[in-house]
Amino acid sequence: MKVCVAFGVAAAALVVHAGPSEAQSANTASETVELPAVVVTTASPVAKPKKAKRKAPPASPPAAGEAAAAPAPMPELQPLPGTIVADQAFVPVTVATAREIEANGGATITDTLEYKPGISGTNFAPGANRPIIRGLDSYRIRTQENGIGTHDVAAISEDHAIPIDPLAAERVEVVRGPATLRYGSQAIGGVVSVENERIPTFIPRGGFSGRIVGGYSSVDDGADGAMSATAGSGGFAIHADGFKRDAHDYQSPRGTVLNTFVESEGASIGASLIGTDGFLGVSYTRFASLYGIPGEEAEEGVIPRIDLEQDKVQAKGEWRVRDNGIDAIRFWFGASDYAHDELAIHDPLVDTEFEVGSHFTNREQEARVEVQHAPLLTGLGELSGAAGIHLDNRKTRGQSFEGDSLLEPAHTQSIAAFWFEELALSSQLRVQVATRVEQTTVDGTGWSDVSNPLAPVAFAGERSFLPVSGGLGLLYALPFDVEARLNGQYVERAPDAAELFSKGMHEATGTFEIGNPFLNEEKASTIEAGLKKATGSFRFDAAAYYSRYRGFIYRQLTGVTCGTTLAECPPPVAGGEEFDQVLFQQRDATFYGAELAAQYDAGRIWDGVWGLDAQYDFVRARFADGENVPRIPPHRLGGGIYYHDASWLARVGLLHAFEQDEIGINEIPTPGYTLVNAELSYTTEVRAPDGTASLVTVGIKGENLADEEVLDHTSFKRREEVLQPGASVRAFGSVELN
Repeated sequence: MKVCVAFGVAAAALVVHAGPSEAQSANTASETVELPAVVVTTASPVAKPKKAKRKAPPASPPAAGEAAAAPAPMPELQPLPGTIVADQAFVPVTVATAREIEANGGATITDTLEYKPGISGTNFAPGANRPIIRGLDSYRIRTQENGIGTHDVAAISEDHAIPIDPLAAERVEVVRGPATLRYGSQAIGGVVSVENERIPTFIPRGGFSGRIVGGYSSVDDGADGAMSATAGSGGFAIHADGFKRDAHDYQSPRGTVLNTFVESEGASIGASLIGTDGFLGVSYTRFASLYGIPGEEAEEGVIPRIDLEQDKVQAKGEWRVRDNGIDAIRFWFGASDYAHDELAIHDPLVDTEFEVGSHFTNREQEARVEVQHAPLLTGLGELSGAAGIHLDNRKTRGQSFEGDSLLEPAHTQSIAAFWFEELALSSQLRVQVATRVEQTTVDGTGWSDVSNPLAPVAFAGERSFLPVSGGLGLLYALPFDVEARLNGQYVERAPDAAELFSKGMHEATGTFEIGNPFLNEEKASTIEAGLKKATGSFRFDAAAYYSRYRGFIYRQLTGVTCGTTLAECPPPVAGGEEFDQVLFQQRDATFYGAELAAQYDAGRIWDGVWGLDAQYDFVRARFADGENVPRIPPHRLGGGIYYHDASWLARVGLLHAFEQDEIGINEIPTPGYTLVNAELSYTTEVRAPDGTASLVTVGIKGENLADEEVLDHTSFKRREEVLQPGASVRAFGSVELN
């Protein structure tokens, strides 16, 4: 569906956000205290352009003894992508705004994030790109929407998609550090949180707000479009949104990359009761996607693809008690039914029909309740914080119709208690303490001994874990609006069902995976230091971290190949279908790295400001014996020049990824590459005859303009030489109604 191409196309997300987001408020207890206004909206986050003013003639120089006139104040400027956020957070929070999402146009939430410092992507397929944070992915990264997990099977394999389209996001936030203890031990590496107003939390100004967005990309002849609307009056609000995208196989410097198409669509409806003391709302969302998996099989005519669907119900609410020592009570709830089929043409020489090779399902219910106490004045300073309970119930299955199933039905249950407190010791120094205790049980079927493939020893039963985690953070205000932070964190993670009980082949990754039902908790101790300045003409955010893992869980290649069953390890017929055998194991490991983002407003020009930006990041990961952890992102260094005023935003930049030759067992080096990107957009306010105003944005963005050959070291498709997209130009546009 080629939407809105008439005006250049695109934009994303709903209109306003009244108050701090879920993930942001988790970073500090004081941020949790600042409750959002729910009856009246705040101003739109998109800067409204000012009307051009007639230029005055140049003033005469001041007479002797007279003071020179102060320079005229700058008009409100279009926000820059990657702006350093002034959030007074104990840990760095990476934010991708709706404006960045609409300009990028990727099919996954990772596409807008993966070139930001410290973040990359698995890049298995355009429809399946899972975030990697500081070298960690899959079971260590939680993805969520409005505080509730995405309830998918994306962590089990890199070819599985996250069932959230970026067109449904007002913004995407990446949270690290002690704040992740709010969400569970599976968030040991970080939380990627999609925020939107599918459950309205405020009544729009004037009773209505909405947005229409669309875009077109040249590299894959891809079009996408979405619309959303929120209306309310008399303490009741209703929201509806829908999207659709259609992208064909993309072009690389070597030609078309087969089977890289993406087709997806979805819709949501929600409603809330809203009052001066809080709100209560519910939403229903439907998501569907069909996408291809590139690689050798696609070139041989097998054409593997995934067809997935998810139905999800969410509810959340807030009651501002403000009495009896309780400031507010909040809750979140989500229940979902997820399923996908893995399709392929299994004999391309004689057949043209797609057959179902595997069927994955996940049915999950999740709830979280928080009680925020009123600020307390102590002898040391003001104390504020919250405590809560988090419950999760999940049933997962990965069924194969060709051989041993990857995952027989597994049932995971967890209940946890968490607690955050923040103490303001002075106007300059704040301290945060966080802790979480979790009880997790995983019931499933696997193998405890596969030394004899013809007679493996089965394991059927329950494993129980008690992860205990805690964190301590210091935030100190230095001169010149610089903030210094120091954090220490100890986190335990319970193994996932797939890590314990996998027992079959997975065609998409070409592996035969065997879990280990005797895995213990993974334990990580981390220290991180950072400096941030979010105001003034020179802004930056820098962080350095060191993590030591005890019992780091990973997939180890054994060097053995298998057929479709364990009894066929190795395959009985040479040249038959082969899968690399991998075992889930534990070893101690060390991760360390650094991240830097900076912006410098060099000076005024025309009606705005021009400046320079820069970024750098790296992560180094080794096992205790010195062996490299596989699939670690390379060093990256980038920078650019920008201009922005009340209406225009322009930027040209480079990002260089260095060669990755610090490789793990059975990996091969990946050459470096340099991306050349450019963007230009214009925003203006349009008023209708009845006086209503709309904010219109049109723009164009070029990516990889030098048509560089890009191989991604973090992708399992790197060995198959699957190139990332070549030179691309995207036209986008949006209309925001207020």
